[in-house]
Amino acid sequence: MERDASIVLAGAAGQGIETVAGMLSSILKQSGYYVFVTREFMSRIRGGTNSLQLRVADTRVGAYSHNTHIAIPLNESALPHLKKYDRIQDFTIIIGEGKFLDRVENHDKEKVISMGFTDIAKEIGNKIYSNTVAAGLIAAFFEVDDALAIDYLKERFSDKGEDVIQKNIEAYQKGQEEGTKLAEQKIIKFNIARNDQATSELLLSGTDAVALGAIAGGCNFIASYPMSPSTGVLTFLANQSQEFGIFVDQTEDEISAINKGLGAWYAGARAMVTTSGGGFALMTEGLSLAGMMESPMVIHLAQRPGPATGLPTRTGQEDLMHALNAAHGEFPRIIFAPGTPEDAFYLAQGAFNLASKFQVPVIILTDQFLVDSSGNSPKLLVEDIQVVRHIVKTDSEYKRYKLTEDGISPRGIPSYGEGIVMADSDEHDENGHITEDLHLREKMVEKRVKKKYALIKDASLPPIIDGPETYSKLVIVWGSNYFVAKEAVEKLGRNDVAVAYFRQVYPISDKTRNLFKDIEQICIIENNATGQFARLLHSEVDVRIPEEGLFLKYNGLPFAVEEVVKFLSSYFK
Repeated sequence: MERDASIVLAGAAGQGIETVAGMLSSILKQSGYYVFVTREFMSRIRGGTNSLQLRVADTRVGAYSHNTHIAIPLNESALPHLKKYDRIQDFTIIIGEGKFLDRVENHDKEKVISMGFTDIAKEIGNKIYSNTVAAGLIAAFFEVDDALAIDYLKERFSDKGEDVIQKNIEAYQKGQEEGTKLAEQKIIKFNIARNDQATSELLLSGTDAVALGAIAGGCNFIASYPMSPSTGVLTFLANQSQEFGIFVDQTEDEISAINKGLGAWYAGARAMVTTSGGGFALMTEGLSLAGMMESPMVIHLAQRPGPATGLPTRTGQEDLMHALNAAHGEFPRIIFAPGTPEDAFYLAQGAFNLASKFQVPVIILTDQFLVDSSGNSPKLLVEDIQVVRHIVKTDSEYKRYKLTEDGISPRGIPSYGEGIVMADSDEHDENGHITEDLHLREKMVEKRVKKKYALIKDASLPPIIDGPETYSKLVIVWGSNYFVAKEAVEKLGRNDVAVAYFRQVYPISDKTRNLFKDIEQICIIENNATGQFARLLHSEVDVRIPEEGLFLKYNGLPFAVEEVVKFLSSYFK
């Protein structure tokens, strides 16, 4: 029995690939399958060649795979594009319009199937229904209940009128008929076990998870300038702003965004900004202001390849050192790097409480692969979540920057109590008044810096170890490379290899040192060219990863399971 299947659709932007992905993800999950969709698209609104991979499995999957069991090209450039990146294998079955199959060479002819999606759609009334025909075809390979698809289409196109709904249903059923024929001829049919647990789970993207986590964390203010791949968080919160009481400001630039966010925290709101590398670069002066003001701040930084504009719609992990060292002066911060939608939710939620408690910026470091991918996710446990504001009612003797043992001063806000709450960008005394007393300057620097030790003690998460109880070889990952490493190690089939998944990359927990004591071999997987987290581990906890243990990828694509398996097989002795 097969464990999973990989279907790849490729075509131009605007051809409805996302419609197919949304429909199939929903109805396959409801049918008891685990699904995972990852997207690869060019930086343009129309045209170009985009693709998405839909993995259907009997267990949770969250990684990109080179394997393609079915490829459906929707324009003439699709197949050359897939071949260029080694996504067509000998076993791949290619289904598409005859005119798009002319370029197929050196491929088993029995695995090349001409299918007139457009002609079928035109018979129904319009070629735009061709993507729904394709969805029906694919659904037939997994014996999806017709009723699930019909219910989905009725809801999806409810605002388009009855005629559009009925034509989409007809298109789906026509595609299903064609798929059933192929299955009956035993040309294509998947025999993947279903799982009742999958049916009850959520279908969640990284974007959705970060935004929902912000809502759960009490976020009531977001100021941002749109920048892919972070914009989805802004639009999600904007769409939910009325229901959850969120003030939304699409600012003129990122400088304005972070300063408005700081003003909101000063006034007692719980604010967030969302951006990518170039936008974060503009925020660094405001980030430094947060350090001097000792203001909470939550920043969602969705990485994409740079420098400069780079590759706006591709993935990378190039901004760790940027997030760590951005802004002039010395002050502590927290950096989370979720690797799953579930972790993205809980870390985003917790970011608001931690920012408020320790009065530091918290950066949620994601990437294009995580935010733009979607799949099954366990139900989010929101019942026990608490929003803790860490705000005191001030008295007439209130000191905003009172010197304390752990460096954390009681935080007041204007008009809540009798005290005056001072804040500015200059060095200041305990009341917040500007000072040039150099002895006091030393104390204030030490006050801010010592909060790092409080963070290490009370707000640093150790890595999650995934694998056997005893192991001598360790694969280190951070952020979105968790699932690809986990699946690769499982496929490796060794009982001495484990994965260490860091969902917090700064500050690093002291407990981390103990994990490496008896390790014989260690490696790290990162989507950058310089091994940024490897360098951070070396500097913070004296963990040294050999040069040959750095598996780095920086072409804008995520790691594929197969290439990680190949690396681990050759690296581990």
